[in-house]
Amino acid sequence: MKSTLVKKILLFLMVLIPLFSGTKLYAQQSKTIQINADKLLTKIQPDMWGVFFEDINFGADGGIYAELIKNRSFEFAKPLMGWTIQRKKVNEGELVVVNRKEENIANPRYIKVNTALGDFGITNEGFRGIGIKKGLRYDFSMMYSIVQKGITIHLRLLTPDDKVIGEAKLIPEETGVAWKKKTFSFTAVETEPKAKFSITFEGKGEILLDMISLFPSDTWKSRPQGLRADMVQKLADMKPGFIRFPGGCIVEGMDLANRYQWKKTIGPIENRQLLMNRWNVEFAHKPAPDYYQSFGLGFFEYFQLAEDIGSEALPILNCGMACQYNTAEVVSLDELEPYVQDALDLIEFANGDINTNWGRKRAELGHPKPFNLKMMGIGNENWGPQYLERLAIFTKAIKEKYPLIKLINSSGTDPEGERFDLLNTSLRNEKADLIDEHYYRPAEWFLKNAGRYDNYPRNGSKVFVGEYAVHADKSLTGKDKSNWQSALASASMMTGFERNADVVQMASYAPLFAHIDAWQWAPDMIWVDNLTSYGTPDYHVQKLFSTNKGTDVVSIKSDNQNLIGQDGLYASAVIDSKTNELIIKITNVSEAVKNINFNMEGQKKLKASGYIDELESTKLSMINSFDNPNKVSPKRIKLNNIKKTQFNLSLKANSFNVIRIPFS
Repeated sequence: MKSTLVKKILLFLMVLIPLFSGTKLYAQQSKTIQINADKLLTKIQPDMWGVFFEDINFGADGGIYAELIKNRSFEFAKPLMGWTIQRKKVNEGELVVVNRKEENIANPRYIKVNTALGDFGITNEGFRGIGIKKGLRYDFSMMYSIVQKGITIHLRLLTPDDKVIGEAKLIPEETGVAWKKKTFSFTAVETEPKAKFSITFEGKGEILLDMISLFPSDTWKSRPQGLRADMVQKLADMKPGFIRFPGGCIVEGMDLANRYQWKKTIGPIENRQLLMNRWNVEFAHKPAPDYYQSFGLGFFEYFQLAEDIGSEALPILNCGMACQYNTAEVVSLDELEPYVQDALDLIEFANGDINTNWGRKRAELGHPKPFNLKMMGIGNENWGPQYLERLAIFTKAIKEKYPLIKLINSSGTDPEGERFDLLNTSLRNEKADLIDEHYYRPAEWFLKNAGRYDNYPRNGSKVFVGEYAVHADKSLTGKDKSNWQSALASASMMTGFERNADVVQMASYAPLFAHIDAWQWAPDMIWVDNLTSYGTPDYHVQKLFSTNKGTDVVSIKSDNQNLIGQDGLYASAVIDSKTNELIIKITNVSEAVKNINFNMEGQKKLKASGYIDELESTKLSMINSFDNPNKVSPKRIKLNNIKKTQFNLSLKANSFNVIRIPFS
């Protein structure tokens, strides 16, 4: 009886096993991957992995630029936008906005306050509120001119229900026509993410006010009127090779009058001319009528930031063309010279001796030492023959005077199609230094194109992947788009960048920052509110690539083929000649665990231990958040029992892994 039962069970298993041989049971079979660390295929550029900053999603004002007062100089289209007069009924002449455009083009407006009819005040709402930290010092400043003495000014930080959580009093006394600057500091007694700032005028008198400003004292490097330290620190932790700035589409502007002009962003803050941010009106579904550029974060600060975190500066300049999606306005060729001169002057500003005109201006701003600029971009996502003819003029002028400056040229808005083909062919024929490719595509596109650069020409123009991101299901919005699916597909594509480092010499994800209450575009790498910030899964992918860059690409193959999707695996391998280590980056985008035998070919031998940084989630929709900022973040696992020429690993489903093992 028992013998018959056993036979039936064995017969059942013989039928069942083949049915599952292609799924779970097959997934547990080992796959062999060969690595040859002796043969160095190509060098990796020290600045290969970088970051791209654009003032979108309130990335600068309301974001990394730490100013807490919105519309501090009353230059918005609606001069009192962001401000509320505290009294229900405003008496005639109590507060007047004065425009002195002929006298001061950069900063024409100010307010005149007259308290002859009694005390009143104004309140600023900040950028979707004002983030206040308990125990922190806040530094207030204003430009003023007293017409008639007698006013005492009360400064208050208020909660949404008007509880005072910080206050100070000051009495301006110096009369006269000249404008003066007044500063004062006070400490907050409570933490409040949605505070507001109140200025109350007591007594009888008349005063002119401008550049009303409030900064936290904990800025990056404690610089007055500086940058938000937590946001800069997240960039510094990535160790990016370069920072591309200031955009992006804001370089082009809606029209040429709205373009970014670097010379208007340096010097005293009060002399930097505010400009409407082009993202102010771009998205009908996400209106942002209060989105402007104060340029407190200007070109000097960008160069300084790059220097602070050890990155190369990569400025992008307007090429005489506005956004072709908006107006397609171009400057005529016979009037292009000032645009070209701006590029030449920027190089002198960054690199010139202090005896040169623009080198002296840099020194006057506090940086006599050159910034050592090595590259710049001409145009952003411009295309067509009109771009090529303007680019030719820029290139000739810059290369004649500064032949060592590398120029980055646009390949348009998409990685394929007639527009791309025209530019890519023309630029390669002209031997462009670097061609800037941009793509925002679904995860499937990234996975299918991970071998995109395997067949690119190895000589001639190099590629800069200046903007890319995986865009998830359209049903997702905001921070939900910054999910693990986006990051995992990006990581898979990036192994293709790294494997082809002789072609793809630079790459940067986009966009960088997004304010949780003021975003317009998603996904994004880092999300912020008024007090805190967190890195998305994409942030951790970018950081792992950048901090495990290595120096030389080596071969990693299975069945003598590059790993570009076979069995759901994508991989690249490098060595770090400085630390004498092997670094493998490998994704498993399948739903099954993969058991891998890694075999070393050649003379190099491995030490007995190393580690793996593992990023994984069983749910592709998983995101990080303010409540759980490290939900998807690297977990370091020590690797032991590594043989000199072999080691085995089980890669989790939907995982990205960075394996680092020293050579013996």
